[in-house]
Amino acid sequence: MKDFQHPAPETAFLEALRRYRRPQLAGSEPHGPGLFSYCALERERLVSVVLPHPVLAVLLSGRKEIWRGLDQDCLTPGTLFALPGGVELDIVNEPDPVTGSYQSLILEITPEMHGGAPAMPAGRASAGPAIPLRPDLAEAVVHAAAAIAAGPASGAVRQARRAELLALLAGEPAARPLFALSVAERAAQEIRARPGAPWRAAEMARLLGLSESTLRRRLRGEGCSFAALLRRERMQAAARLIGQGLSSGAAAAEVGYVSRAHFARAYRAEFGTAPAAQTQG
Repeated sequence: MKDFQHPAPETAFLEALRRYRRPQLAGSEPHGPGLFSYCALERERLVSVVLPHPVLAVLLSGRKEIWRGLDQDCLTPGTLFALPGGVELDIVNEPDPVTGSYQSLILEITPEMHGGAPAMPAGRASAGPAIPLRPDLAEAVVHAAAAIAAGPASGAVRQARRAELLALLAGEPAARPLFALSVAERAAQEIRARPGAPWRAAEMARLLGLSESTLRRRLRGEGCSFAALLRRERMQAAARLIGQGLSSGAAAAEVGYVSRAHFARAYRAEFGTAPAAQTQG
């Protein structure tokens, strides 16, 4: 492992991430779930980019400009930065004049990665996307990337490394976009933690600090309803339990269904097959 106490921490950080460089590749190349390199061989301007999920990224080579309205940020190699999901950005990627390539290493931060973490850490907003490169944070990024790139066999380690990384980022103002979940995602996290609870919209609204009418309005704006969200999360939980060997009846009880018939109908509506079929398969 590189010594991140080096007087120029960006140099050691970039060296530790050398394996993810793709100097002659244009486009993206995956390294593992949610982790990929993005490369450009010519200067490119991307207008009104909207990322589906927040991302944590490292600029490996070249130069990057990020425009949010009239606000501009210029990033240089070795910069760790966060970008929000669902927000329009204008981006300029400029290749390095010596190597002829722009490269970044990108990790998508999806809702399930947060586990039981708060939706957004407390603290003031940051003026820009660059995250100060502390030694412990640089090391956590390198460890998380290595675990993700190691493949399916490292699932438990991968999850632990990502959790460690997010825990270190939780206090960084510039990392706030990584934790800014939608109302639907925040509600889904609550349901995932207790799928068998007797959920009602009023109770969920209270947990999220909203009125019930605001909760329903925000969910409609995000393209779902509370009932549909509840069913989806319960069925996903039931499918995982059945996959682990539980009977469909036991799975139904675990996710809050008293009636097996109602459970079977909801399961079929979600997956297009009966829960018994999955059990037998």
